[in-house]
Amino acid sequence: MENRMNGAEAMVRMLEAQGVQHIFGLCGDTTLPFYDAMLRLDHSITHVLTRDERCATYMADGYSRVTGWVGVAEGPSGGGATYILPGLIEASESSYAVLGITTDISVSSYGKYPLTEVDQNALMAPLTKWNTVLSRADHIPRMVRAAFRAMTTGRSGAAHIGLPYDIQYDPVDPSDIWADPATATYPAYRQAPPPGAVEAAVEAIGSAKSPLIVCGGGVVIAQAWEALDRLATRLDIPVATSISGQGALAETHPNCLGVVGSNGGTDETWEMMEAADLVIFMGCRAGSTTTARWEAPGPGTRVVHFDSDPMVMNANYRTEVAVVGDLQLALEEANAVLDNRGQGGEGFGGATAVAEKKARKFETFERFARTTDGPIRPERVIKTLMEVLPEDATVVSDPGTSCPYFSAYYQLPRPGRHFITNRAHGALGYALSAALGAWFGRPASKTVALMGDGSFSFTCGELETVCRVGAPITYVVFSNSNFGWIKASQYADKDARYYNVDFNRTDQAAVAAAYGVKSWRVEDPDDLDRVLRQAIAHDGPTLVDIICQPLEESNAPVRRWMG
Repeated sequence: MENRMNGAEAMVRMLEAQGVQHIFGLCGDTTLPFYDAMLRLDHSITHVLTRDERCATYMADGYSRVTGWVGVAEGPSGGGATYILPGLIEASESSYAVLGITTDISVSSYGKYPLTEVDQNALMAPLTKWNTVLSRADHIPRMVRAAFRAMTTGRSGAAHIGLPYDIQYDPVDPSDIWADPATATYPAYRQAPPPGAVEAAVEAIGSAKSPLIVCGGGVVIAQAWEALDRLATRLDIPVATSISGQGALAETHPNCLGVVGSNGGTDETWEMMEAADLVIFMGCRAGSTTTARWEAPGPGTRVVHFDSDPMVMNANYRTEVAVVGDLQLALEEANAVLDNRGQGGEGFGGATAVAEKKARKFETFERFARTTDGPIRPERVIKTLMEVLPEDATVVSDPGTSCPYFSAYYQLPRPGRHFITNRAHGALGYALSAALGAWFGRPASKTVALMGDGSFSFTCGELETVCRVGAPITYVVFSNSNFGWIKASQYADKDARYYNVDFNRTDQAAVAAAYGVKSWRVEDPDDLDRVLRQAIAHDGPTLVDIICQPLEESNAPVRRWMG
């Protein structure tokens, strides 16, 4: 430990003590001491220079989702602080632990109209779970520890630390550089449900005729998929998911119905949601998408709710039994209760019911996926990806064209976080950057990012970063020369009155090639399999630009368009 230490050095040492291995960020005037400390000190952190602070937070988000470690993004004052906002609010609302560090103007110049002055404390407070702008260097160690406690305990989320320029030069006591290793990963300090709650939930489930489990992202965050698998199998109960909940079970599991709701759900999966006499929400907030704007569960349907956050209980549905606690601990306890009762009864016939629903769903899918008509149908792209991607692939999607098709039809062969999409706020431009963070977090897994051409143009400059670090990510662009989600909504909701949703066709393959990405453009469906296999096998960054059927002409699994 150094005998003398300044604030910038203390920040580096505290991040290292907290187990941080990667920082994604972008330099600025107020960052000079922090960058100098990272250069001079001998530490274990890799800093990845990005081309945009927004993308830095998306990378930190993707990294956090696949590792269970805190993702860290940093940027300078002024514009850097404002650009970092989208990634922080996405992570916080999606319950992933991401720390945003924004350096700031000097405390001594507050209120004197210096360049890049902004009230970072007020700016970040509504967007994060925990937030502070430091006023003294000797506060750095305990504030970093507090940020990591906040991000990793209870319902995980984002935090922000503002680090003013002048205090980066002020002294810090080296003896205060220490961290709680439990808060390096999340969920930290898992809390068990209160006595009797799980037993009451098991009783309620046992009294139902047609129960349905609906999993959100909380099951995956808690890494509770093995306990869920055991529960679902022994009770033979069907398990549906939200988009964020994909990976709660392998989607090839006989009890896994797949995604339900207004995005990525289909009529076949929705039938089971409507027919349930008891819905068990697990790590799911029962928000607008999963419930098709609270269309189901309907009046009279009983509800049991498992979640680590007490605020979601009874927020949207009157809850018969609320089980507040860590999902892994709660599901393990549910299995223990069933062990004591002799395995839990005869079961609910879930696997048979699920097989019938999925057979009908995939009959429709296969019909469209086999077509050789152009432009290429999104179903054909998803089917080809299923055939060519390895089992342990990590797929990242923007919320546009690719997301509903992937969520409805791609059958994830393993549980865990292998599919990532930004469902809380749905900003375009997410996947291109988040995929790089996911690759840094899980480099042995083949990483693939899916996006529309509208989304590609938001953040394509980050391809330079991808090439600089040599990440062998495959980017797949669904090109239809419009903001497809909005155009399809204008088709469905506004009688095809289109206004300002179309743009010029761009050769995304040529753009990517200019950055150094090996690229292809595909218009013939018969070329798709060959090109995707070549792209996935290549040992560097690749991009496949696919000329796709527009969403407004498609059979997209989005309920309000299909009716």
